[in-house]
Amino acid sequence: MSKIIDVAAAVIIREGLVLIARRSSGPRAGLWEFPGGKQEPGETLESCLAREIHEELGTHVQVKRHFLTLEHTYPDIDIRLHVFFCEALSDMRTGDDHQEFRWVRPKELLRFSFPEADRLAAEKLVSYSGSPKCTDRRTGN
Repeated sequence: MSKIIDVAAAVIIREGLVLIARRSSGPRAGLWEFPGGKQEPGETLESCLAREIHEELGTHVQVKRHFLTLEHTYPDIDIRLHVFFCEALSDMRTGDDHQEFRWVRPKELLRFSFPEADRLAAEKLVSYSGSPKCTDRRTGN
């Protein structure tokens, strides 16, 4: 097994809708995903996520709390996907990695084609029994 790559992904919720983005390039081009990316050496997962979201969507996010971590093996890469609830602090635009983004109801997530790891995260989000409202992990607010 090759080295596992840590990837951080954001579940951004606004007015009850979840943000998903469609990849424009790479092995999973055309599929939808929770935006984010690979962790660089020396980076925390939270700082990785903030950097990736700014690069991909041109917005700043506040990482609120961890949602789940899962591992998945693709033919070209082994990843450990760390998914966080986040709050967008400004409007978004598409960047080089994504050709479009959409705001969808959580129950509609599974209608979209996701890479397997993101699909597993989407399934957990759809079945999540707690409120998907972002809360701060330190204060609970």
